[in-house]
Amino acid sequence: MKIQTAVKNLDNYKIYLQVEKAVNEFLEKNNYLKVDLPVLSPALIPESYLEVFETEFKFLGKKEKLYLTPSPELFLKRLLAFGVGDCYYLGKSFRNADPPASLHSYEFAMLEFYKMNANYMDIAEEVLKILRYINKKVKNKFVSFKKWEKISITEAFAKYSHISEKELFDHKLFTKKAQQKGYKTKKFSYENLWSQIYSQEIEPHLGKNGFPTLIYDYPKEFAALAKLNTDGRTTQRFEFYINGIELGDCYTELTDWKEQELRFKSEGKVIHPIDKGYIEALKYGLRDCSGIAIGLERLAMIFANVKSIDELKLINIV
Repeated sequence: MKIQTAVKNLDNYKIYLQVEKAVNEFLEKNNYLKVDLPVLSPALIPESYLEVFETEFKFLGKKEKLYLTPSPELFLKRLLAFGVGDCYYLGKSFRNADPPASLHSYEFAMLEFYKMNANYMDIAEEVLKILRYINKKVKNKFVSFKKWEKISITEAFAKYSHISEKELFDHKLFTKKAQQKGYKTKKFSYENLWSQIYSQEIEPHLGKNGFPTLIYDYPKEFAALAKLNTDGRTTQRFEFYINGIELGDCYTELTDWKEQELRFKSEGKVIHPIDKGYIEALKYGLRDCSGIAIGLERLAMIFANVKSIDELKLINIV
């Protein structure tokens, strides 16, 4: 690896700072409490699809494994359970095994905020207000934030992949459809195939019609911490996209500690210690709320009109 200095990115970096400032202003004006959180933890929420960075604390011959947090979620949920109220974190998160690319970095800035007595669609309206507020400070010429373009997962698969609702939620039928489309299905799970088709056939169409796209109601297999809809097979989760780029992930929080514990146990290979204190916090009592995680660099890319996270950085490790 080497360290590169990119002074040519100075103007883009200043736009990033303007976006960051606007986010802080909006949330503070709307009575969200900004919280400072650790980035090292001895245990994490079990999310088998995430690889994490591991380090070690040493003191007087004693050693303790610590992990760089892939999101601030496990700490924010504790604070919510103990009554901190509407709050947000804006700082660094870390994810291993993601190769550096135009939209990925193993060290990145994440905005995560939570609103009490709110569901995922309430957060959707709050996000739209934030986007409008940023746009007042940093004008963009490419996207209108007047409204969401809304589409459900079921509608999106039918429209862009020609996969029916019946096929979408039946694992065997979905696998058969994927095979017909030319995807390799041997040794691939429903989740693997679903993600392949979603990234190849759905994502490229999102946020391309002049408005940000809100795509919602994901299958329960893709939202371990989200509240189920009444149909029992979809969750109250959305993501939003601008120009084909996924910017944020939101869901109505699952507050039933028994159901959450069962979902944690059903997670696949997780090699780090599980944060059992999270379940204890839920037992204490997490009131109805919803929150969203937004990649701040990706958001700033939209307003700076650049194609890579690297174009926002003054110092880059490559």
